Amino acid sequence: MVVAMEEDEKKQQAAVMVTPGEVLGRVSDVKPGRGAYAALHNDTVYASLTGFCCTIPPFPDSSDQRPTVEVTGHKAHGPVPQPGSLVIARITKVMAKTASADIMCVGPNSVREKFTGIIRQQDVRATEIDKVDMHLSFRPGDIVKALVLSLGDSRAYFLSTAKNELGVVSAESIAGATMVPVSWTEMQCPLTGQIENRKVAKVAS
Repeated sequence: MVVAMEEDEKKQQAAVMVTPGEVLGRVSDVKPGRGAYAALHNDTVYASLTGFCCTIPPFPDSSDQRPTVEVTGHKAHGPVPQPGSLVIARITKVMAKTASADIMCVGPNSVREKFTGIIRQQDVRATEIDKVDMHLSFRPGDIVKALVLSLGDSRAYFLSTAKNELGVVSAESIAGATMVPVSWTEMQCPLTGQIENRKVAKVAS
């Protein structure tokens, strides 16, 4: 029992606080455990949540002698976006090639930490990608439904709205009213009748 407690103390002393997107090592050197994520495009292991990073040595008789890195122990831990997750996010900034968003929900659950999402021009829709105008797709304040593609290199999650059911689900007009979808690419202000462009999510019937 004493030995186990000493081991836990050593583990905590060796632990380092990390946040989503921090590099934990190379795939050739470490294995991702709980709270970690391997990005295959650059063979790098990243943290996928906020917590303490611990390195667990391999079993002596294991054929894979790479240590395992885990991120655990953060009390505020709630739902964490993962590749394939459906999320609800609020657009915060729109630029020529990307839109930034704060992720508010993962599935039906509200997040407890700050997670940033990035929608790239090529991930807005499935067709005519080269003709996508970010400023005609989203505006700051829009609420979007999106799919998590991967954890990017800049501590932000790459999001996609390139499906019919993904995109803007709620938006305010310039006049401050909640707009009504009128097509795949347009929403209308009920107060003024003005049409505004958006990448509109198909509402389930």
